[in-house]
Amino acid sequence: MRFTTIGFFGLFVDMGALWFALNALSLNLYGGRIFSFLVAATFTWGCNRLYTFREARGGGLLGQWLKFLSVNAVGGLVNFAVYVAVLHQGAVLLAGRAELLAYLPYVGVAAGSAAGLFLNFAASKRLIFR
Repeated sequence: MRFTTIGFFGLFVDMGALWFALNALSLNLYGGRIFSFLVAATFTWGCNRLYTFREARGGGLLGQWLKFLSVNAVGGLVNFAVYVAVLHQGAVLLAGRAELLAYLPYVGVAAGSAAGLFLNFAASKRLIFR
């Protein structure tokens, strides 16, 4: 439950980081998504380290963070693939509805996060925070 709750808050960190990447850093939708994933993954790693898997905090911070990113890269790829699919299919479905197209990246983040949630939990529990 803690992992899911942290993931829920991580979703908003992800969306905020994506907004920042697109608007303040002028990254494109794909570079912005990579940036926001890294920010959100760092946030969720830190929170899961402190709250969800606090009894399994052994190891150095940098090493554990890199291992977390590496292991969760599979879930990240699923997340990114769903994000791209939402962008492309959503653009087709919402053609002519420009006011809704601006929300597609954030819908894509939410859909991608949901798709990667269970895979990332299993990987985190078994490989990172043993």
